[in-house]
Amino acid sequence: MLRLSKKYQRLIRTSEEIAGIRKAGALNTAVLDHVAEHIREGMTTEEIDRLVASFTEQHGGICAPLGYEGFPKHCCTSINEVVCHGIPSPDEFLLDGDIINVDVTTILDGYYADASRMFLIGNVRPELRRLVQVARECMELGAAACRPNGFVGDQAKAITQHAHKNGYTVVRDLCGHGVGVNFHDDPEMDHYYSGRKGMQLLPGMVFTIEPMINMGTYDCFIDEEDGWTVVSEDELPSAQWEHTFLMTENGLEIITH
Repeated sequence: MLRLSKKYQRLIRTSEEIAGIRKAGALNTAVLDHVAEHIREGMTTEEIDRLVASFTEQHGGICAPLGYEGFPKHCCTSINEVVCHGIPSPDEFLLDGDIINVDVTTILDGYYADASRMFLIGNVRPELRRLVQVARECMELGAAACRPNGFVGDQAKAITQHAHKNGYTVVRDLCGHGVGVNFHDDPEMDHYYSGRKGMQLLPGMVFTIEPMINMGTYDCFIDEEDGWTVVSEDELPSAQWEHTFLMTENGLEIITH
């Protein structure tokens, strides 16, 4: 029998924990479905935040981002060149041709699930549609590369190869993460392949895969005014998709499908 170190033992979720995480995942998915039904040109990102907050509360959940390390809103809304962690605002309107990532993390009965989706607003240019599609493919190929007892680097390699093949870059300063009983935990799911294997992915682990794919350089900066909003260095568009996954004996299960 494989003897696990304490570091690995604490990351293996029990059947009770997995059941709770699945319920959190179902609500998290419902929140994003609710956003999908209402998002439209002309609305503000503050309105998106209110949709997320009200729906989550009505269904017994808590929005994990609110107050997390001082984050002021219930979700992240990242438009065009914003890579991630965009702060919803009553002064920010969705315009025809925008692409936007809405990132939602839900706590239900103490368990966490985390996912994000891209939304296309109005008449989006073909080159932006392609970026959004390839970003989704990167997440899916990364997940397909994960095997029980494999390594973080397996999905990073698949993601990086697909992004580069299509002329895009993978953000290197941000990564996916363990989730489920905490908002952020091991394993650190690096999506850029640097040749490192990374942590081994064992059955019972729960984590996100959420590659950020840039049209231009992979370099980013954080907005000095709010201390949160991550923007591509060359201010070219970025796209991201995210799911929470459970590693099983047979491969990955999507928790936030």
